[in-house]
This record gives sequence, structure tokens and C-alpha cells, in this order.
Amino acid sequence: MWRASSASAACRAPCSTTTCALLIIDEIGFLAFDNRNADLLFQVVSRRYEKKSLVLTTNLLFRDWHTIFPNATCATALIDRVVHHADVITIEGESYRVREAELDAQTRARRTPKGDRSKKP
Repeated sequence: MWRASSASAACRAPCSTTTCALLIIDEIGFLAFDNRNADLLFQVVSRRYEKKSLVLTTNLLFRDWHTIFPNATCATALIDRVVHHADVITIEGESYRVREAELDAQTRARRTPKGDRSKKP
């Protein structure tokens, strides 16, 4: 969403995000935001605030958002708008990606012959 080939394209991105009924922004916190991208995210959240639905996913607690945004004020302002009228759902447990990777590794290990059985004495 934030990758734009020009500054004008980046400026149009927040406008286009206000028209859909539900906007999902996945993995907030996977990468840190620089000042420009933090401002763009703030614009998106502000324009949708109390008007349209927004779903955010993150692996960070709100108290840790200061680690991905350029300053605490930005993080606080975003959190304020996000949690007002929100249903915050915390999902705990093992990652399904890790679980699937482990199952795939076990399946591959069962299929791979132990030792070199292709050579005959």
C-alpha cells in the first residue's frame, strides 16, 4: 500500500482507502515506519475514524508501538483513534505457520529414505 512510484501516487493512496467499507491493514509492526509512512498511516486512520470499518493486525502490544513509529506522539495518536469504539481481540497460542512448517518437515522426513539405500553392495 505504501510503496508508490511517485510522491503523487503516495498522496492519492490515503484518498482511495476511504471509499471501501472495510479496510484491513495486516502486520502493523512487522517493519518500522519512517516519518513519511507514519504520516500516511495516520491520514488513513484519521480519514476512516468514526466513518468506516478498519481491521489492524499486529504482533505488538499497543504499549510497544513506540518501537515502530518515529515518535511516541505519533504512536499515541494512532492508538487513540484505533481503540476508540474498537473491539480489541487478542489471539494467543502457537503460530499456525510454525505448526504447518513443522508438519511439513515431519512429512518430508518420513518420505526421505534414511541412509543411502540406492547403492547396492
